[in-house]
Amino acid sequence: MPVILKRIRQFFSAACAVLFYGYPARKLKVIGVTGTDGKTTTVNLIYQILKAAGKKVSVISTVGAVIGQRKIETGLHTTTPDPFLLQRFLREAVERGSKYMVLEVSSHGLDQYRVLGCNFYIGVLTNITHEHLDYHKTFKNYLEAKAKLFKSSKIAVLNRNDTSFDKLVRIIKFSKGNIRILEYPNSRLLPKLRKAILERFTEPYNFLNSEAAIKVAQELGISEVDIVKGIKAFPGVPGRMEEITNKRGFRVIVDFAHTPNGLEKVLKVLKNQKRKQGNLISVFGCAGERDIEKRPMMGKISSGLADISVFTAEDPRHEDVNKIIDEIVVGAGRSNVEEISLQNFDKSIHRSGKHLFVRVPDRKEAIALAVQKLAKKGDIVVICGKGPEKSLAIGDKEYPWSDKKIAANFLKMPFQ
Repeated sequence: MPVILKRIRQFFSAACAVLFYGYPARKLKVIGVTGTDGKTTTVNLIYQILKAAGKKVSVISTVGAVIGQRKIETGLHTTTPDPFLLQRFLREAVERGSKYMVLEVSSHGLDQYRVLGCNFYIGVLTNITHEHLDYHKTFKNYLEAKAKLFKSSKIAVLNRNDTSFDKLVRIIKFSKGNIRILEYPNSRLLPKLRKAILERFTEPYNFLNSEAAIKVAQELGISEVDIVKGIKAFPGVPGRMEEITNKRGFRVIVDFAHTPNGLEKVLKVLKNQKRKQGNLISVFGCAGERDIEKRPMMGKISSGLADISVFTAEDPRHEDVNKIIDEIVVGAGRSNVEEISLQNFDKSIHRSGKHLFVRVPDRKEAIALAVQKLAKKGDIVVICGKGPEKSLAIGDKEYPWSDKKIAANFLKMPFQ
């Protein structure tokens, strides 16, 4: 189907959804959060702060929706639901008495008119880094898709530290001169707020996510006391730096990091946390039929920060897993890097002094290798790319999946 016809169909479908459900966003203050990484955490932080302040609020994010008091699964591999489902959620939020909706907004959702009629009061940007170029084709297109959120918002909350900041400001002011632009981080953050962030988070990237949430809360008139209360009460997000407790003497963490920026941030944090004699072991792959340019980038990042990399599958769809792994390996480099094979595996590899990597196309086997054979006391294993997702896409099928459950099961078994 020609692109123009597809756009018309998408717009018409979204407009019909808005009309069918009676344009519910008119009765809500909708806060939209977009960005390459950090969206889900920021959305749920804002939601938690508003709840702490006694506000009637609903939320829709990658990990699910809470409409009033009702918790809902939003589907597989979904950030922004399709227009009819989204408008139904908005309508239900109004019927359940919500006054605020916090919505995670993807670039696909913006480009495909899924959020048409959402009447965003505040739009928030976490960051814009390399991702989704399989769909958007160029970084410029990707940035302009993200910018659509702010063109339909009254207030834009932008990350001043992000490389996209100046470009976004120009786009917003050119297209919509009356929008208010607010910046974060704040070098003069109130001491109690700074303390709350430092006590709740250890990851520098979550400091930024917290400041974005604080800026939104302040704009909505939330008191400092309630903001602090909300940050302290934040339970975390499933699949984001989620640790699996065990008695093996090493740490195992599941994280959603599936972009070069996300992987780099997670590995940097964990590298600083590992023991002097310990190894950082990363397990990850890259999705099939998606942005291929990021594959060697992620291989390079892992080989530069982790001690051992296990390259494996992550939703290969119809692509050959081994081909995807080959493209990741290209970025791993050749100097001071050594590939190990499962056939000649020996625990003496820990003494090689080089960055080591191994190819394990089966994700379950990759996790088993990491936690049953590679990891020793003092190590950190991080399993990236799937986070809280509950399925693995292979071919046309979605197979039930949980990195957390699989790792936990192998941790209960005897060492091999």
